[in-house]
Amino acid sequence: MQAIISRLILAGLALGPILPAAAQAQDDAAKVFKTNCVLCHAANGSGDSTAGKALKAKDLRSPEVRKQTDAALIEVISKGKDKMPAFADRIQPDDIKKVVAYVRKLGKKK
Repeated sequence: MQAIISRLILAGLALGPILPAAAQAQDDAAKVFKTNCVLCHAANGSGDSTAGKALKAKDLRSPEVRKQTDAALIEVISKGKDKMPAFADRIQPDDIKKVVAYVRKLGKKK
């Protein structure tokens, strides 16, 4: 029993620094999304905002977007596409990757 407790404590110590970092990355991605994407894509990624409706912004939760590779989504965010402007000059490459991961979570059913 003590061996199990010792292993759990060691696992907790090993994961301790990782879990807050993962939570911080999620918070960072949410902040970048809120700052740059919500105006058109809405907080839930639906594209159902006033600007999004006017511009016919993509529903980021749609099968069409979900089937895109991460590389394709990174390119769209970086270089822009159709009415969507390029964000490479405003968002760091690592943050763009985090936003792609964040968008992937928007499309998952809870």
